[in-house]
Amino acid sequence: MAHPSDDSEPAAAPAATIDAAVPGPAQAPGRTSSGPDSAADPAGPASDATGAGGKGATPGGAGTPGGAAQLPSLWRDRRFVLLSSARTISVLGNAFARVALAFAVLSLPGATPARLSLVLACQALPQLVLILAGGVVADRMSRSRLMMFADCLGATAYAGLAAMVITGHAPLTAMCLLAVLAGAAGALFAPAMSGVVPLIVPAPQLQRANAMLRVGMNGSMMVGLALSGVTVACFGAGWALALNAASFAVSAGLVRGLRLTTTPRAASSAWADLRDGWQEFASRQWLWVVVCQAAVMVAASSATSGVLGPLEAEAHLGGAGAWSAIVAAQAVGTVAGASFAVRLRVRRPLFVAVLAIFPVAVPMALLAGHAPVWVICLAMFCSGLSTDVFGALWETTMQREIPEEVLSRVSSYDWFGSLALAPLGLLVAGPVAAAVGTRTALAGCAVMTVVATFGALMSREVRTLRGPEGSSSPGV
Repeated sequence: MAHPSDDSEPAAAPAATIDAAVPGPAQAPGRTSSGPDSAADPAGPASDATGAGGKGATPGGAGTPGGAAQLPSLWRDRRFVLLSSARTISVLGNAFARVALAFAVLSLPGATPARLSLVLACQALPQLVLILAGGVVADRMSRSRLMMFADCLGATAYAGLAAMVITGHAPLTAMCLLAVLAGAAGALFAPAMSGVVPLIVPAPQLQRANAMLRVGMNGSMMVGLALSGVTVACFGAGWALALNAASFAVSAGLVRGLRLTTTPRAASSAWADLRDGWQEFASRQWLWVVVCQAAVMVAASSATSGVLGPLEAEAHLGGAGAWSAIVAAQAVGTVAGASFAVRLRVRRPLFVAVLAIFPVAVPMALLAGHAPVWVICLAMFCSGLSTDVFGALWETTMQREIPEEVLSRVSSYDWFGSLALAPLGLLVAGPVAAAVGTRTALAGCAVMTVVATFGALMSREVRTLRGPEGSSSPGV
């Protein structure tokens, strides 16, 4: 499920956000002992052939709340450090682009809300169109190599956008083409990333690892957003985009160090791979129900953060500086949420995760009501906290419940469904705001988010699916 605060690939959260044999004391339920990637580093955790923690786990495994503490620290694993560093640096640069791209387009001669919608929709559309292909490729080749290629593609796209904005020669067609390239990079990256985490992290530590990755990513997002408004104001949006391009290049170099290799599997057609992935996806009601919820929520969040929020900030809140403070408040909330999720234990992870989406609608409603900036910032903080709790619980549930050999393909259907309405949301947000007013459009986004979340809670599987035995705290 996409994370509403993540722009570097199709998440945050949203949400949106944002995953072979997994080492550990016992085999995880529903997973196999082999997969498309294996660790080339024999000293790493993946050299443990005992399997991943799950049902029947020995003491100290997933069945024991304190099991993760008895395993080696994740920070001693070279590959986890490389992965965390790559994502942290990439998200740091992307935080600049998150503010810079919207104001770069709005600052160009002849800029209109419809033009901004078009550029952002061109970035979102390839993420939707190519995401299923990305899942097939990620299950066939080394996921780390695919991530590295995607980072290089993103670096090229943002470098081109930066050059055009800095020079002032930015034809709309060229900006749209580079936005398409950036979107394609995200489509290739996301399914591969979903399948990499279980390859390098013991199953009892999956939730901790997902939350720790989010702490680093959200911390860098917070720093980047805090500096982005100053950078745009002092140096221009083009230089902020250039920083994003550089961050993708550094991320590619770090990902290269993961050195995950490919384990051969039976030859099959791409169509057969897609069919198998769809069967795994469609057979789990909890999965497709939450993805349907995400399709509506991500569309509303994308329209708000990409078009309607900047328009409201430009018209009534003070421009880029105010909007930068608002999105920075969300980033602070995501850091708090990820830190909380490191130790969160619940019996019904999806039920708690879906409940955590309700606060996403509050900032939309406050923007519609012309609330003061500090009130909107507080609401965005709560929204960021709740969506990262959702993200950690969702990613861990996917990694535990989906067989590894189809994980990237199932993840690609997750991304595809979550992003299905995002291009439409971005494309129509500007024209709708022009027709009915920005406040009315924002109120509509809030209502859509609330209705979709209530709809997801109607599913019995969403309400009752339980995590590993013994991993919960009383009461939830």
